[in-house]
Amino acid sequence: VRVSFSGPLRQITPADRYVVLLDVVPVDNRRYRYAYHRSAWLVAGKADPPPPPRLYAHPDTPIGADALRKQVISFEKVKLTNNEMDKNGQIVLNSMHRYQPRIHLVRLVPGQNIPTTPKELQEVDHKTYVFPETIFTAVTAYQN
Repeated sequence: VRVSFSGPLRQITPADRYVVLLDVVPVDNRRYRYAYHRSAWLVAGKADPPPPPRLYAHPDTPIGADALRKQVISFEKVKLTNNEMDKNGQIVLNSMHRYQPRIHLVRLVPGQNIPTTPKELQEVDHKTYVFPETIFTAVTAYQN
């Protein structure tokens, strides 16, 4: 996912910094399977319990408003896993489930920490962006 923020940012002060976060949330409460003879995804039952949600902070942030307007923010280095015990900051997903990536632009005032949980994110000034064309199904193995 690559995004750029070229529009006006409201209520800017020179000391404000911005952090760009990514999370990936379930689209629905279903599990899927791929039907090769139909070349289509089919509902295969109820979803597994979702893994604990994680926020991934872009490594080039926090940055100032001017830099944010000029820079393309790419999440090409984010890593996904199905290992709920992961300790490396990867985003944990259930295989064969559908997900929606979300981008969060957070304005940090001086002295404010970067949110590390969805609960902390809700407590700070932020805007969330969702791009429906980025919905995907997580898989752990491919068959040719």
